[in-house]
Amino acid sequence: MLGGFYVCGVRQNLSRMLSLCYGCGLRLNEVLAVRVGDIDGERRLLRIEQGKGAKDRMVPLSPTLLAQLRAYWRAYRPDAWLFAGRAGTRLAPTTLQKAFTQAKQRAGVHKVGGIHGLRHAYATHQLAAGLPVQRLQRLLGHQSIHTTLRYVHWLPSAREGEGMLDVIAQLEAAHG
Repeated sequence: MLGGFYVCGVRQNLSRMLSLCYGCGLRLNEVLAVRVGDIDGERRLLRIEQGKGAKDRMVPLSPTLLAQLRAYWRAYRPDAWLFAGRAGTRLAPTTLQKAFTQAKQRAGVHKVGGIHGLRHAYATHQLAAGLPVQRLQRLLGHQSIHTTLRYVHWLPSAREGEGMLDVIAQLEAAHG
């Protein structure tokens, strides 16, 4: 589903936000709360500060996603918030929700669902690529494994392994 966003005229900052949401399995408010200083490019990690349940966590940034975020930063030079509104303040959730809905329409996606579906897709694709469910639990910031299992659309082809942490590169290969 996200592949269509690359060809649907979504503004670059909103497209990067959707990529970050899917590429790291983030919640809507976690994407909106990312600050420039939360990105550790050297270690390829993104700090999620005070996610749901007031928990901090670190999630890996794939090489492809990190390159996209660096290009975005070079083009826009954001100060505090990575994705700021016109006044330099944090964007409202409805801004990204509307962009997601419009991108789905332009891509011809009629399936009902919001941005949180990208988090579900991330979880499903990681498990399908062999990421252990316990590692996925930590990446998603879940305290209980049962919460993680509710996200997962089990695939019979899931195998043991590290997972496909660079899901963005797979989209670019398929749609680029």
